[in-house]
Amino acid sequence: MTESSTSPAPAAFSYPGHGANARTGVAVCHGFTGSPLSVLPWARHLAGLGFAVSVPLLPGHGTHWRDLARQGWQDWYSGFETAYLDLAARTADCYVAGLSMGGTIALRTAARHNVAGVAVVNPGLSFYDRRVRYVGLLKYLQRTTTPIQEESSTAAVTDDGDYSLTPLAAVHQLRRLFSATLRELPAVQAPVLVFKSDTDAVVPPSSLVLLRRRLGSRNLKVLRLPHSGHVATLDADAPLVFEQSVSFFLEHVRSTTPPAAPSETP
Repeated sequence: MTESSTSPAPAAFSYPGHGANARTGVAVCHGFTGSPLSVLPWARHLAGLGFAVSVPLLPGHGTHWRDLARQGWQDWYSGFETAYLDLAARTADCYVAGLSMGGTIALRTAARHNVAGVAVVNPGLSFYDRRVRYVGLLKYLQRTTTPIQEESSTAAVTDDGDYSLTPLAAVHQLRRLFSATLRELPAVQAPVLVFKSDTDAVVPPSSLVLLRRRLGSRNLKVLRLPHSGHVATLDADAPLVFEQSVSFFLEHVRSTTPPAAPSETP
């Protein structure tokens, strides 16, 4: 019998929307080894303004690191894509957003679907540790590694489950996700807003360089987060992320007509 977390898994978050912004959806994706808790303040801010919001819990997350080791990057992507498609079917315009790996998944979603726009916080496309290029072999010699810690982070701490270890099999899947997303970035035509922390011990500056180089959209805006670490959605610059993303969403709303009502099944 395998170990499992004794605490309840962090739940997905959804809100149907209200008022003038109810026809605008935002699907938000959390990061690697994280949970909806890492982006929940962002999601609640959007919901408070009436946006329809969906934050799924990705497969293998919110429980135990052993569960993460059993999932492939396609499972993580599909978990978010399903949530996006469901929200897009219920709204006139639907955006994608994400933190870290969630930003990567949001960008890949934008390459494959007609999203209204993309807002991402410290999206990952590369690694600091160059040994990751060999992780496909290393995972057979070393099962786990210790998570990256940001010593000076002031971000709020969340209980995302037991991820005291990181499976190298999952890191290998993360690398494959980065590679797949890089190949598809030229297909992204929607406007993109990137928030980048000045100090980020998890995602290197090369990720932003790659994004600028490969992105198909000419509408790319980058905003610095001078007072936050990697999980900026829970750090000092979170209000900036919330306010500027809302302005971005409102600026790029494409439709002024309500979505068609779903047909009833017999």
